[in-house]
Amino acid sequence: MKAVILAAGIGTRLLPLTKGTPKEMLPLFAVGKGGKPCLKPVLQVVFEQLYDVGFREFCFVVGRGKRAIEDYFTPDRDFTKYLIERKKREQAKELKEFYRKIEASTIIFVNQPGVEGTGDAVLRVRTFTGIEPFLLHMGDDIILSKKNTHLRRLIKVFEERNADAAFLVTRVKDPTLYGVIVSKLVAEGLHEVKTIVYQPKVPPSNLSDVAAYILKPSIYPEIKRVKPDKESGEISLIPAIQSLIDMGGKVYAVELQEEERRIDIGNAELYREALDTTHQLYGAREK
Repeated sequence: MKAVILAAGIGTRLLPLTKGTPKEMLPLFAVGKGGKPCLKPVLQVVFEQLYDVGFREFCFVVGRGKRAIEDYFTPDRDFTKYLIERKKREQAKELKEFYRKIEASTIIFVNQPGVEGTGDAVLRVRTFTGIEPFLLHMGDDIILSKKNTHLRRLIKVFEERNADAAFLVTRVKDPTLYGVIVSKLVAEGLHEVKTIVYQPKVPPSNLSDVAAYILKPSIYPEIKRVKPDKESGEISLIPAIQSLIDMGGKVYAVELQEEERRIDIGNAELYREALDTTHQLYGAREK
């Protein structure tokens, strides 16, 4: 299965920082070589999680001003040599391990020129994904779990249920900001989705889609049926998933477990919480 990572958003809620730095490249505390704390960009955390569960083919959807992402995911052997020459061996080992994963992978970049929505972004990768199911991951929304259980459970549900689509959900304080589902509980933490609506004024539940989805190529004709939003002009993925359900598709939502932590960097306050959370989990180890 191939992986698609969306990183084309302009990060307006994190301006002015994101005018020069892609929000997906903002740092979080993480565990580095030898179990020591370090700082990694959000996008590297996403990539390494997917790599560690077996993905080797990646497509990043990027936009204007995101060249830093392409540069970061291009191995820089001269820099690692420079670190070694200056006795920065631990830092060199950290980079070498990251570069090893990059070199063991196939990585391509697809450009989304404007702010045209997640549905439009997914349409742009259909040549890359071909006729096979693919995993779609947001570049600014991650889940932290031991041994990446959230991804493993999502993949297992998709395969065992022969789903047309499956995605992660969690209970949120303000469902009006997200895609919200109405569902039938079919097993512990597993929902068969009956309805999904994007940013509802009156939310039908507090279960919201987060971070990762697995989709069959049958999603593409449904995206083409979606009309752009009247205000933003964007084409959303959520109506396409609803259209898939309306056409008889089997769609499942995998609810995050209590020990699995969502890290969202959508605005300044959420980013502060993300730093606090990851520091508590990983940064405090250096004391």
